Amino acid sequence: MSVGSGRNLAVSSDDEQPGAPADGGPEQLALIRETVRRTKVPRAKPRTWRGAALAKELPVARVVVNKGVLHLDQFFDYAVPEELDEAAQPGVRVRVRFGAGSRNVRAGRREGGGLIDGFVVERRADTDYSGALAALAGVVSPEPVLSPELLGLARAVADRYAGSLADVLQLAVPPRNARAEGKPSPEPLEPPPAPEPGTWARYGQGPGFLRALASGGAPRAVWTALPGPHWPQELALAVAAALSSGRGALVVVPDGRSAARVDGALTEVLGPGHHALLTADAGPEKRYRQWLAVRRGAVRAVVGTRAAMFAPVQDLGLAVIWEDGDASHSEPHAPLPHAREVLLLRAAHDKCAFLLGSTSCTVEAAQLVETGWAAPLVADREQVRAAAPLVRTVGDLDLARDEGARAARLPSLAWQAVREGLKSGPVLVQVPRRGYVPRLSCERCRTPARCAHCSGPLEAPDERALTCGWCGRDAAGWHCLECGHTRLRAQVVGARRTAEELGRAFPAVPVRTSGRDQVLDTVDGRPALVVSTPGAEPVAEGGYAAALLLDGWAMLGRPDLRAGEEALRRWIDAAALVRGQSEGGTVVVVAEPTLRPVQALVRWDPAGHAVRELADRAELGFPPVSRMAAVSGRAQTLEEFLGAVRLPQDAEVLGPVPIVAADPNRPRRPGDPPPGESWERALVRVPPGSGAALASALRTAQAARLTRGSDPVRIRVDPPDIG
Repeated sequence: MSVGSGRNLAVSSDDEQPGAPADGGPEQLALIRETVRRTKVPRAKPRTWRGAALAKELPVARVVVNKGVLHLDQFFDYAVPEELDEAAQPGVRVRVRFGAGSRNVRAGRREGGGLIDGFVVERRADTDYSGALAALAGVVSPEPVLSPELLGLARAVADRYAGSLADVLQLAVPPRNARAEGKPSPEPLEPPPAPEPGTWARYGQGPGFLRALASGGAPRAVWTALPGPHWPQELALAVAAALSSGRGALVVVPDGRSAARVDGALTEVLGPGHHALLTADAGPEKRYRQWLAVRRGAVRAVVGTRAAMFAPVQDLGLAVIWEDGDASHSEPHAPLPHAREVLLLRAAHDKCAFLLGSTSCTVEAAQLVETGWAAPLVADREQVRAAAPLVRTVGDLDLARDEGARAARLPSLAWQAVREGLKSGPVLVQVPRRGYVPRLSCERCRTPARCAHCSGPLEAPDERALTCGWCGRDAAGWHCLECGHTRLRAQVVGARRTAEELGRAFPAVPVRTSGRDQVLDTVDGRPALVVSTPGAEPVAEGGYAAALLLDGWAMLGRPDLRAGEEALRRWIDAAALVRGQSEGGTVVVVAEPTLRPVQALVRWDPAGHAVRELADRAELGFPPVSRMAAVSGRAQTLEEFLGAVRLPQDAEVLGPVPIVAADPNRPRRPGDPPPGESWERALVRVPPGSGAALASALRTAQAARLTRGSDPVRIRVDPPDIG
């Protein structure tokens, strides 16, 4: 038996009653007699199809239903009425009844239950279910949207992340838009010619990579892109090389701004009509129309954001992910897959080429190279020095000796870089946190300023009154308990406040901000100060003349295993927008120069930093060398789950530990405990080779709890943040 959901198919046109004519001629009398005769013929009732004949061939449809709970993660068989025989083909959306129970059987047909959506995955001559089958309630649309390849990918993703197939299909297949579905897709264009290497010649193996793609090969590479504006064009050339071999290509980028840049480059290299842009900004109708064009084979190349990782590109020849370290690539909905891992699965299943590109380098990318699965695609040091800006550092000792830094927001070296940069173009200022109210610390020793009554953080929202952020008490007589100093400065100042301070310091220069309230895509090449939060930096025409990376210690000091890697990625992303050293481009980073991420930025060696991080994690048994899952829930629920789950023998359970309550002033994020509840989290770690067994064990234990009606736990395989 089975269940599902969708829209109801109209039973028959016989439900329509003819309109009454003005006269009563013989033709009308004959029509009335025919109508009466037809009403005496038994007809199937809507949705149940009681008494209706079944399809003569393949009368059984195997359906995956839209029920994401794990204990129902299986296919269900339904009877196919003869009237739906032609439309109910594999891959189409259907409506089915689910939850009727074995007692609701009439005339050999199961009836009742609620209507839900589903997809037909197979037509069969018989069923291995021993009871009576319910009939398909209706076919939502005859458009096949779930191919065997997409179904297989969804199953693999569900298994890897201990999730259900239905949850993955909700991510993989977009909602139907009838208007878009009714429009034909354009005719596919002829493959373009193989492109010239262009700026790929700057990389030693770049031209060879393009030649392998154009000849139908499947090279796999981790590409450390040079700083500058050329990476969208280089991605477009790689896509053109794959298309020239008669195959398809898929590019997944972290945000709409990056997608727009690659979209423009693809149009320039390929011309219009060769690729589809899949982003949320397009709107449901246009996005679904583009998706259908890809599914129908009218378009062979796709660029899009996270959801495009499941795009049904036919004969996929190249899978690309850009900036895999960006948090936007991590799906917030169950089963929480990461775009990088999905594309790796696609590359393995489809035996196609794979390209992981970024101006920085994640530990996962370094692992692909270290294991030999992918080859490094890098430029030599001479090319790096020509393209990268000059990076200078300001550490704690420099700040202590800098009289200007004590009295002002910026150290003297930063002021000098700003003044020089504004002579020839815009200057970028990156601040690590949004907001306006600063957290305060001792100006001399940097000890956080706290309330003497409740130890809450002190604030000065109007730049005069010093109060506690927790109890609200006045703290006018504050002094540092560590060194006795009485002067304060902000630990981290947000973009808005920084813009105000710079505006006062440079009154003749326009100041623009890019962050939470408004993200700028581009700025022109005229002198200006551009204050931005990480990830929101606009592209400057001709590149920035200089960049300031402020409060680096705040990014490096986060309690996260990836703090150093993430800080370096953010810095390099911003510094890559600055002109090369030969053109006078300068970057000043306010961070301790002896730290590994700062040294990697100065040398412009993100790959080397990732290799050293990988070695450290291998020694400690941290991901990605090991596989890890986070399991969270109420204390008793978590204890019961950990006691019941049959983990692999080489599994190690870390914890559980209490989960720190989320800030009530910010929106809830996926994974946060429900308001007012205290949750705990345990980490389960296994060595390489046991990841699939771990996911299977967690999935089985979760399904058993759901079958018994017990409270489920929250499972996340490969959590991005483990503290």
